[in-house]
Amino acid sequence: MASSIVLFGPPGAGKGTQAGNIVAITGKPQVSTGDMLRAALAAGTALGHEAKGYMESGQLVPDEVIIGLIEERLTQSDASDGVLFDGFPRTIAQAEALSEIADVSVVIAIEVPDSRIVARICGRYTCANCDAVYHDTFNPTQTSGICDHCGHSEMKRRADDNEETVRTRLAAYHAQTAPLADWYRHRDLFVAVDGDQDIDKVSQLISAVL
Repeated sequence: MASSIVLFGPPGAGKGTQAGNIVAITGKPQVSTGDMLRAALAAGTALGHEAKGYMESGQLVPDEVIIGLIEERLTQSDASDGVLFDGFPRTIAQAEALSEIADVSVVIAIEVPDSRIVARICGRYTCANCDAVYHDTFNPTQTSGICDHCGHSEMKRRADDNEETVRTRLAAYHAQTAPLADWYRHRDLFVAVDGDQDIDKVSQLISAVL
């Protein structure tokens, strides 16, 4: 069974950027449950139809359906050397089910203090025209309120990029993943990486792990 990688970290930790780097280094495709659900719905598969029923009624898609989607995904040719699981598993039950169908060789957790996450997310804004991403502190527009890329003068912020919502999301993340981290630690698969530094430095640390 080809070896796969699990990547997790709190919202705003930089998983998206680092996932791209891991894909470039390893050649393993990035797999997220959201992407798989959308693909299954678009393809009209049996599992896609089943998932659609849950989603349309506002329910969470059960683990067995998600695991079924992952099992289907692992049969595709680009997954022959394993995949990069992005944001999955989230619970011990999911990790146990995943261990039955995939060989996970390493679990990489990007760790960033909550206070830094709040500062990162609450300072984000984007150009309303081209979606270029900026930040009040780390990456402001060169001319106040004017997009560096397209010159548009209207910026927008996501409604959920506020401290109360971010801290609620972080609390849920810690409640879910703390037991999961211990589960993988006991299996000598868990590696924590300090994500509270320059992107390139984080990339170097992850490359060393791989």
